[in-house]
Amino acid sequence: MFGECHAHVIMDGINYKKAVGLHAEGVQDKVVRRHLEAYRDADVHFVRDGGDAFGVSKRAKRLAVEYGIDYRTPIFAIHKEGHYGAIVGRSFGNLQEFHARVLEAREEGADFIKIMTTGLLDFANHGTVTGTPLDVQEVKEMVHIAHEEGFAVMSHTNGVYGVRAALEAGVDSIEHGNYMDEATVRMLAETNTVWVPTLVTVRNLRGCGRYEDSVISPIMEHAAANLRLAWKSGAKVALGSDAGAYRVLHGKGIQDELAAFREVLGESREILSWLEEGENKIKERFQRK
Repeated sequence: MFGECHAHVIMDGINYKKAVGLHAEGVQDKVVRRHLEAYRDADVHFVRDGGDAFGVSKRAKRLAVEYGIDYRTPIFAIHKEGHYGAIVGRSFGNLQEFHARVLEAREEGADFIKIMTTGLLDFANHGTVTGTPLDVQEVKEMVHIAHEEGFAVMSHTNGVYGVRAALEAGVDSIEHGNYMDEATVRMLAETNTVWVPTLVTVRNLRGCGRYEDSVISPIMEHAAANLRLAWKSGAKVALGSDAGAYRVLHGKGIQDELAAFREVLGESREILSWLEEGENKIKERFQRK
């Protein structure tokens, strides 16, 4: 089975607030172990976490050895004050503070740095991303600082402006990357950045009642078109489901993600080799130097 290149062990795929609340007074090993068991039972032996604000992924990394899992984590994601990201990490006000956060992450055992450069999909307005994206020059400086400290950079990014800014900055992976246009996908293909589309964060919402399927369908179709173009253009892509997000369960999420890729691209040895190559690039880059 493929590895899970984007997960959040602090979440449970059912109720975010309740799942996070379990760890509010301290990490609950029993809960973490249950998620690790789900990966082991699904024959998943590599997990790259997206971080959290309570030290849950830090603890998961230590426990994962018992389950035969290579667990990588940024410990916490880093977001700019007033912008999206508080649910998974710590904030900064200026680049000096950002550098301090990078050093904090190193001190706490981070394998890589995760940054938040945009908001989320706005399900009420198709094609729109919530919040204001970080300025391209600021993103460049953030990535430069992290790279100078010896870390690869995982970037939570959506939208054309956000993705282009992240690519220009030289991030090592783009997470989600919703609403890219054709030119941006082709730009992606010309870089060494690995795209982790997390298709099932949207696809698994079908029929849930939270959103109408008429809202979900065009987002799915746009993502599928971009994935087909990424394959055709030779972009680097890896499987990650954002496990822990609503209706994306640990262990099963990556199986759902692979099924989504097969639905979009078909099933062939070439596609599987392409995804293996993308995952190998993640494994090579996203480890502490």
